[in-house]
Amino acid sequence: MRARQSGVTLIEFMIGFLILGILVGLAVPSFRDWIINSQVRTATDSINDGLQLTRAEAVRRNSPVRWRLPDETTSGWVIEALNRTTAAWDQIQVRNAGEGTTNVVVAASQTTVTFVGSGFVSPLPAQNITINVSNPNGGDCLTQAGVGDVRCLRVTVTPGGSIRMCDPASPSTSASAC
Repeated sequence: MRARQSGVTLIEFMIGFLILGILVGLAVPSFRDWIINSQVRTATDSINDGLQLTRAEAVRRNSPVRWRLPDETTSGWVIEALNRTTAAWDQIQVRNAGEGTTNVVVAASQTTVTFVGSGFVSPLPAQNITINVSNPNGGDCLTQAGVGDVRCLRVTVTPGGSIRMCDPASPSTSASAC
């Protein structure tokens, strides 16, 4: 009678390794898209949160506080409050562009947004301020027709001070539509 072998043969190991390789090869594009969309979401959330903080600080201080993009294409931003004594802008908070969102591109209709003590934008813009966030490394932005690779997002600031994050590719009936 022959003794029973335990373990895995070389052929079984190679077949398992081949199956694992195929599964990883199929999953990598999905992970890439997920990472790109996560970077866009993180940058947009950061911009939205920065604008909300700016508005809250302006109301709390009852004084002008501004949010600005130091570089027009990256997601970094600065919040500054007007010092009434020196008439200079004092930094309250800074977010560097490299904080998890190095590959995103920001396109804003206005690079500085100032809120006054009432929570309104000053000077009043003629239309909504829009800040679009995309990732050109991932391809074109997704459209309502379903064409594109990256889910680009937008932050909108109304003259009345309302701040909203939205998805330009969402259908108009969706709550996340712009």
